[in-house]
Amino acid sequence: MDFDNSKPIYLQIVDFFYENILTKTWQEGERIPSVREVAMMVEVNPNTAIRAFNHLQDLEVIYNKRGIGYFVSDTGYSKVLEVKRKEFKEQDLPDVFKKMKLLDVTFEEVKSAYNQHQNEKK
Repeated sequence: MDFDNSKPIYLQIVDFFYENILTKTWQEGERIPSVREVAMMVEVNPNTAIRAFNHLQDLEVIYNKRGIGYFVSDTGYSKVLEVKRKEFKEQDLPDVFKKMKLLDVTFEEVKSAYNQHQNEKK
């Protein structure tokens, strides 16, 4: 995993979890890789991985069944969706709007580009 120096590594691991949950690679109620497996996957110290796991548990995205492993909670998908939508609206959109204004890009141009992008994915 390539890490961004501007964001703590454990939060980048959290984002890795978010992506796997949002893409439904990891389903609600499904067992996920262990702390050691994640640490090896993303090549970090297990202490960094456990910090990500603890953060996700605090948000009730995942839970631990003692002796069995970690699982995506039954509301994990909706919790992740809520967190990422809020992050998008509060962090990403202001940057997009600033760039649109600087470059004189209209909403109609963005909408057209979005529709074209969606059609290419089909």
